[in-house]
Amino acid sequence: MHILLTIFFNVAITFAYIELGYCVCAHAEYEINGQCCPMCAPGNHVFWHCTVDTSTTCEPCSEFTYTDEPNGIEKCFPCSACDTAGLRTQKACTPLSDTVCEPVEGFFCVTQEKGSCRSAVKHSQCKPGEFIQHRGTESTDTVCGVCTNGTYSDGTFTTCQPHTICQSMGRKQIKAGTMSSDARCEYFTPDLIGVITGVVIIVVIIGVSLIQFIKHKVKRSSGMRFVQI
Repeated sequence: MHILLTIFFNVAITFAYIELGYCVCAHAEYEINGQCCPMCAPGNHVFWHCTVDTSTTCEPCSEFTYTDEPNGIEKCFPCSACDTAGLRTQKACTPLSDTVCEPVEGFFCVTQEKGSCRSAVKHSQCKPGEFIQHRGTESTDTVCGVCTNGTYSDGTFTTCQPHTICQSMGRKQIKAGTMSSDARCEYFTPDLIGVITGVVIIVVIIGVSLIQFIKHKVKRSSGMRFVQI
């Protein structure tokens, strides 16, 4: 009984297709006006549809148009143009394939279609206090991490840097470090300035004394020569 019902159902469907004018075409055919016609190869489009006596007449795609699959269309598709706001041409359009676009430096793809990027956005920039955990690629955005206490980053570092310890260099801290900036130190402590000032004064005194001594010695030598003459 089940088999008879199945046969009856299939026959009914077949008659319905015939009555409605449907044509069940093969994989490499397309239907037009109730008739199955051979498809045109990629890179071509239909110039004349087939008839009872003739096959489909195909014509190559013109410049800047393409078809990338067997088809029964009368016009080839126009080549895509890469969006200049973040995309560039990776591969030019041919009669067999559309333009292939890729992100420019600093952008990543957000819409992909048939191996080509259709839209891209700029990589995110890490904020001060964050570091670049993973650099952005053509397909992924930048990943930022947050600096912990005692370290800092201006947003361009790949790792957080430790704050400078002024005391370890014999300097005085004038501004504490933050998550986005390093500590600031005095170049010289007051004690060191005093030492340097003292050294400079001593050097000046020694220099002046040495000059006076040389002058005195020269005068004395000149006097002795005059007496001898």
